[in-house]
Parts: sequence; C-alpha cells; structure tokens
Amino acid sequence: MSYELNYWSTSPLPTIFAVCGAYIALMMLIMCLFMYSKQRKNAYIYMAAAFFFIMTYEGLNIHSAWTGKPVFSPESDVLRFIQLFSFVLLNISVVMLYRKIRTMHYWLPLLSAALLMLPFMLPSFLPYTLDPIWQSIYFDVLQLAALYLAYIQVTPRIGQPIKYALGLAVYVIWTILQAVHTYYGSLSPALQGLALALPVLFYSIVFFILFRRIVELMQSIYRSAITDGLTGLYNRRHFMKHLDHYAAQELKISAIFCDIDNFKKLNDTQGHARADEVLKQVAAIMEEELEGIGITGRYGGEELVALVVDRKAKPAQVAEKIRARVAGESIVTISIGYSVLRKGVRGDELMKQADKAMYHSKTTGKNKVSDYRSLKTASAEPTESAG
Repeated sequence: MSYELNYWSTSPLPTIFAVCGAYIALMMLIMCLFMYSKQRKNAYIYMAAAFFFIMTYEGLNIHSAWTGKPVFSPESDVLRFIQLFSFVLLNISVVMLYRKIRTMHYWLPLLSAALLMLPFMLPSFLPYTLDPIWQSIYFDVLQLAALYLAYIQVTPRIGQPIKYALGLAVYVIWTILQAVHTYYGSLSPALQGLALALPVLFYSIVFFILFRRIVELMQSIYRSAITDGLTGLYNRRHFMKHLDHYAAQELKISAIFCDIDNFKKLNDTQGHARADEVLKQVAAIMEEELEGIGITGRYGGEELVALVVDRKAKPAQVAEKIRARVAGESIVTISIGYSVLRKGVRGDELMKQADKAMYHSKTTGKNKVSDYRSLKTASAEPTESAG
C-alpha cells in the first residue's frame, strides 16, 4: 500500500512491504497453477486469478514507493477495484477448496466486477461525475458487504475457520486504517507502519491456509490410493507390498486370513447396505486388535487379512481374539487361518498358506481358527505311518 505521507517519503519500508506482498502473491500464483495442472480443481484457477490481481496491486505500490510518483492516488478507483475484486475471488476460491459450490456462485465474480465497475461507467451515462468522496463511500460499502459475507458465508464452510477468521480480522483493521486515511488524511507513524504490514500478514495467513489444504488433499489422494474405500484398511496391492517387503528381509512375521461366514446369505437377506455395515464392523475390530503389532487389509470381497510384525505377539492369540470379538460383538462369525513365515517362503506363498488354513476352518465347521503348520503336520502323519 502506498500512502502519500511525508513521514514515509524517504523510508524504504513501503517498498519492502510491497515487494514482500508481491513475492507472496507470485509464489501462490505459481503454486495454484501447478496444483491446477495436477488436479484440475477450479478453486486453484480462482485463487491464481486473485493473486494475479494482488500481484498487480502490489506492483503498482512498488512503482509508487520506488519512484515517489504514484501512478494512482491511494484513493484511486482503479486500486480499490483491484483490491476488492481480488478479495472476492479469494473468498470464492477458499470455499471451493473445501466444497463444491452451486453453479450460480460462478456468477459471483461477474456480479462483483459489474458492481465495482459502476463508478467507471456512471460518468458516461450521467450528465455529471460523482464526487470523489461518494466514490470512496461506495467502495467502502462494497468492502464492508464483502467482509460481512466472508464472515457469515465462508468461515463456517471451510476446514480452518479460526485461521481464516483471524485473516479477516487483519483485513478489517487494514480497511479501517484505509478509511481513516481517506476521510481524515492523517495517521500516526505507528499506524502507518501497521497499515503497510497488514496486507503482507493477510497474504501470509491465506498462504498457510492454502498450504495446509494442499497437504490435506495430497494425503487424501495418497490414502485413497493405498486403502479400501469401504473399510479404510489397506487395499490388496498395498498390503502385499508391505508383506513382500517384510518377507524379503526374512523377518519373523505371521499372516492372518479371515473370511466372514455366510456373507452372501447376509447380502441376499438383509441387503448390501447392512452387509457393508457388518464388513466395516469386522474391519474395525481387526484394526483395533492389530494396532501397534501389525497392519490390516482387505484382500477382496468379504476376505480381510492381517500381518503380525511384532515378535512378541502370538498370531494364534491374535487370531482367536479377533474371532471371539466378532462372534460376540456382531451378527456374523468368521473363519480364520494363519501361517508363520519360514525361511525361503515368499510373501505370496505365505498368504496362500494362511488362505488354505482359513479354508480348512471354513470347511470344518466355521467360526474357528486354524494354523497352517498344524494342517501340514496332520496331512503328513498318514504318509509316515503308511511308510
């Protein structure tokens, strides 16, 4: 912001603050364009446009502070237009970062631009020109309306309401100082310095809001790529990736394979919604029992798997605890098989062993736990006696 005040005529602070504001705007413009190229989310285009106008605004302030010959006066309609229009775009883009907005809201920038252009168009239609003081009042009214709408419409709809409310409070103080300068023409040196710093503070707050939201979206995208959308457990591909990693190191791990008994019948009699609820309930039990000792995943359909990586944990006890809790806390039972990794066994082989043990549980009564090693021993006994 460039104020024509004698106190600051030789000070480097107006230039420094304007450069800082322009730099932040440039960085955010680049960040938004980059994110749009990756996600094609319209919010980034709106925010990029907002920071393009902010960068233009601060560029004019840099010219004013550097040359001492402002292109426009501080009360200029052009500067007020750029400032207010960028604020409107910024609020729309912040909402769009968190939720989809109705089609009618896309007309808000056009409506705002029309209202802001009114002081430029009136002289061509009216036989007189509006007095500058009324132009300032007109822009102040629009600014207050924009701030009010931002507080009641934007803040409750985003994931960082306190932080954004703080940013709006900074913007309000900046607006008040602008009004004092416009109508009274004098600010103390301390308030002049504050007026120069507030825009940079506001841009910084918006930057942190954007940065945090981008991190959240990236985490969400990554998590959706590695987890099952219904249960929240690791998907089969990512689970097997972990299993192969542990198996390659020949660590002492165990695989647990679970299958919900009579799941198809549950689907047919009570519907998919009810079956999905039961599946999520069983998945939650498994996740709780494996917390701190291993990982869980959805192998496919009603098949859920787990990997015990804690050396102190006994897979038989973990599997039995899961079976007992499912039988006691849900309307279904599960058949479980498990196998302990042995030297020379690959990750996919270990999972096949656990699957075979589960199949044994399923075909010998269900709602039970079977150890692959015990099955192998039992199948070898007749051969030994026959020999």
